[in-house]
Amino acid sequence: MDDLTALLRGAEPVLAAAAAKLVALQHGPLRTERKDLLDVVTEADLAAEEIVVQGLTRLTPNAAILAEERGASAGASDGRWIIDPLDGTVNYATGLPWFSVTAAYETGGEVQVGLTHAPSVPLIARYVRDRLATVNDRPVEARATRSLADAVVSVCLTSHFSPDDVRRTAAIVARLGGKARGVRVVVSGGLELALVASGRLDGFVSIKADIVSHATGMALVRAAGGRVTTVAGVESTLDDLEKIACAPGIHGELVALIQDALDAA
Repeated sequence: MDDLTALLRGAEPVLAAAAAKLVALQHGPLRTERKDLLDVVTEADLAAEEIVVQGLTRLTPNAAILAEERGASAGASDGRWIIDPLDGTVNYATGLPWFSVTAAYETGGEVQVGLTHAPSVPLIARYVRDRLATVNDRPVEARATRSLADAVVSVCLTSHFSPDDVRRTAAIVARLGGKARGVRVVVSGGLELALVASGRLDGFVSIKADIVSHATGMALVRAAGGRVTTVAGVESTLDDLEKIACAPGIHGELVALIQDALDAA
């Protein structure tokens, strides 16, 4: 077992413990606080983040940490864990099953190892650069869809969006509604990207995608043969807010539609 595969195996029980904590807390009394705009953070976010940060710090004590709630902390190596302890908090707090725990180990701007654990779906995505890319133990493969008329696309429209973000996203939804077979609003980016990578969604669109929710999923989609770009059609980096992830056969049509929608918005 090489070092990166060993790192994945070491991280798996950490994320499993956080996912189990989320499942245990979801349907009991849950303290919730306002965060950005209409967004919220719950005690479950904080409890899961504590489990993940402590566990991954024990595993790689010199790595830096970027976590959704506590922010960034420096490390003594060039490695960094990018963590979202509860991706889909509003879904979770409402009692919906579309949430996940995600963690990606990145060096030099490239994700080396990643995990997405969505316990109530259930779904587990695993990624080791150039070695492994699976969803529920099956190799990832983007769908062969070649037309938006045959595609189901999820669009992120979430509670921390500004009024302008909402207006622009609504324009995309309206335009897609007349072209795609189906449009979905799920709002758990790590989970949605895993669904694109495993061929269960044709595309995912967000004009404001944070790094913590999407790092692992971007690597998975690309390993599956899919595209992850900005609205301009250029490859999206970890730090880019725009994430257009999709099956390769619809990328040009999807990007052109989004550009037209935003130009008209």
